[in-house]
Amino acid sequence: MTPRMLKIATRSSPMALAQVERVRVELDAAFPGLRVEVVPITTSGDRHLGPLSQLGGKGAFTKEVDAALLDGRADMAVHCMKDVPGDRPVPAGTVFAAYLKRDDIHDALLHPGGRRLEELAAGTRIGTSSVRRVAQLGRLYPELECVPVRGNANSRLARLEAGDVDALLLAVSGLERIGRSDAVTQVLDLETMCPPVGAGVLGLQVREGDEQAHRYAAELADVGTWRQTTAERTLLHVLQGHCNSPIAGYAYTEPDGRLSLRARVFSPDGKTILDAHEWADATQPEVLGTSVALTLLRLGARQVIDAIPH
Repeated sequence: MTPRMLKIATRSSPMALAQVERVRVELDAAFPGLRVEVVPITTSGDRHLGPLSQLGGKGAFTKEVDAALLDGRADMAVHCMKDVPGDRPVPAGTVFAAYLKRDDIHDALLHPGGRRLEELAAGTRIGTSSVRRVAQLGRLYPELECVPVRGNANSRLARLEAGDVDALLLAVSGLERIGRSDAVTQVLDLETMCPPVGAGVLGLQVREGDEQAHRYAAELADVGTWRQTTAERTLLHVLQGHCNSPIAGYAYTEPDGRLSLRARVFSPDGKTILDAHEWADATQPEVLGTSVALTLLRLGARQVIDAIPH
């Protein structure tokens, strides 16, 4: 018998609430009559506008949501997988039961004058706090100036409109979720801007042993996304990068069914770049993620990562 209500915890930003709405719509289609209550939580990462390293990294966006799941205030949590730490296990007592079908993994340039990245003048102020984006811009466009900009996508767009920065770099998927695809000037190719692990993926986290919540999540699961995300997060776990480590990578399914994983480790200025790209049977994502990580470590990734202050 379908329970009367499912409580879903999420960050309280407009984008996070839009993500939960997608989950609610998909649950409604799969389980008619199920009532969903959203439990919005303002995390320490949302409140703090300084470097994430001051809060211990990406976990600043997830730990309060995890707590709501563990103490019973919620039955499920929705996370952007790019915000979930990959260098340590998920909190004991919880598990990611499903990943939804993946959204766009590209980054986008937003410029009020409609200019493309290669058309920007030296000294143009690019708003981003992502060490991954800063490193890749430094590699290809060292003449541009990166300006730290934290906060949710809406607040960053407000900073751009106020003239605090000349342009922004944001995720295409995030802009689509808040209905601001119109702001995109240029979608950057994956060679120019390799995405973060978990880009475009929404994960459904539940308590271990909660069979009902597992059943709901499983109905929304996408097998291809599960394999891709597992390969990527295995890579991150083996590399043991910290929040200041510019690490990028994405997996995809080839037409012949094999799973491919491309990954890069950068120095903060982008002058050092380690690159690995391998393939494996689609049913062995952990093997692929581990193999690519070990290749990067053989190339010197440990020394690059450990040399970065955090």
